[in-house]
Order: sequence, then structure tokens, then C-alpha cells
Amino acid sequence: MKRYLLSSLILLYSLAWSYDATAQLKLPQASPEAMVKQTIGLTEISVRYHAPGVKGRQIFGSLVPYGKLWRAGANEATLITFEDDLFLNHERVPAGTYSFFILPENETDWNIVLNKDTTLWGLEGYSELNDVAYLRVTPNKIPFQETLQFNFSDIGTNNGTLNLSWENSQVSIRIETEIEKKALANINKALKEAAPDDWYTWAQAANYMLSKKEHHEKALEWINKSIAIKDNFYNNWVKARLYALNREYQMAANLTAKCIELGHKEPESYKTYAQEIESAYNEWKKRKN
Repeated sequence: MKRYLLSSLILLYSLAWSYDATAQLKLPQASPEAMVKQTIGLTEISVRYHAPGVKGRQIFGSLVPYGKLWRAGANEATLITFEDDLFLNHERVPAGTYSFFILPENETDWNIVLNKDTTLWGLEGYSELNDVAYLRVTPNKIPFQETLQFNFSDIGTNNGTLNLSWENSQVSIRIETEIEKKALANINKALKEAAPDDWYTWAQAANYMLSKKEHHEKALEWINKSIAIKDNFYNNWVKARLYALNREYQMAANLTAKCIELGHKEPESYKTYAQEIESAYNEWKKRKN
């Protein structure tokens, strides 16, 4: 009896081990997983999807019927994630992770749908009550592409484009991010944590504000702090440009002359800026305030 029980236990263990080994077996997928990631402004955006191939089939209007929601990939729902609120085709969408669907109505009128439910397999369990964005798009004709692909293009300071391409069609979403609020928060945090001898962080913060006219008073305060820590050509160059942007060219020229003098004391660093600084000096000293 004991021998029978022992044999049974060994058999069960062998079967369990065999099952576990089989369950962990990884094989090539017909539609392999892919991910694309891009930082736009200060916001990271990623798309995780499974990429099917055309494989000789007609895709849009056939495999992907018109008038029916499609998972924009294969297997689990395609997921898009962004860590900050942003605008998609000028529509504001809160930060988060969303399932990404496409509704192709016909050859020229498509819609992109973002849904809060991220646990879906295809359309199983989908509810339009969880939709957070419904974006109308027009597909463009492209050279034949065998494998479905998401990619980013036309990246600017705070904007870019997300494209989905497959077969002979491509749809695109224009992305715009709000960098100002996050940039100011990052600056304030960095200045608060700056070491007593860290002149560069104050200068860097002021330099960023050069293009933000409404913040010039704050930028001037920061660059004066930088100069008080260490007076050098770089922070004086930032200050000179602040004055020039306010059309105070005489003060800008005086500060630029000081930049040139200080720059000669650290020639290796100065040579990168020398032509720009000296050209500005020659221009500003001719102007009247």
C-alpha cells in the first residue's frame, strides 16, 4: 500500500512539473508585442500594442470592417499612456492609461476612441460609458506596409504627432502638451535644492525664462542671484539678453562688453559663445534705448 501511494505521489509530481514547464514555454507570436515611447515637452507618452501583419489579406473594409470598433492591433487592447494632461487634436484628455480603439466608418471618415477600461481582450467587455475621448480623423494613403506600426513624428518643443500605419492607410493624432506649469514647478524645486555655490542652476532658470516675457522680472531676480554667487561671462550674457529683450540696449551692450572681458579669463568655455556675444555687442552698442 505504501509503495502504491509513493508511486502515485511521484507520478503526480512528475505531471505537475511537466505542466509547469509547458505553461512557461515561450513561442513566437503571430502578432508580436511592441512598444513605442516619446517625450514631448516634459510629458512621456507610450503606446503598447501587438503588431499583426497583412499576410495577403484585405484589411480595411474587410478584415477590419467599416462601422465596427477595432482594437488598433491584435490580442489585448492597445494601450496609450501619458503622465500629464494633454491635448489630442485640440481635445483635452486627462493623464492616465487608456485602451486605444479605431472606428473606421468608411474609406475617409474614421474615429479614434480612448477608453478607461485597460483590461480588455479585443472588444470583449467594452462599454462606451468608459470612453474619455472620441477623435475624428481622416486616413491618408501610404505605400504598402506589411506590419502594423505606431510611431511619433514632427516633434516640437511641446507638440508632436502619433501615427498608426498599416496596409495602405495611416491615421495621425496631433499632440500638444502643457509644459509651462510643469517647467515652473521643476525650476522652483531645483532652486530650492540648489547648493550655496551653485550659480549655474539660477542662470539656467533665468535663461529658460528669456522667451517668457511675462516672467522677466523673476528671471532678472534669478540671474542677479547667480551673479552674486559667481560673476562670470555666462550669467552676464543671460542678463544682457534680458535687457535687450526689454529694448534696454545700452545696458545690454555694457553687460555684453563685460561678458567679453570675463570670457577671456575662461577661453575654453567662452569660445562656444564668443561669436554670438561679440556680434550682439556690435549690434546693441549702435542702438539707442
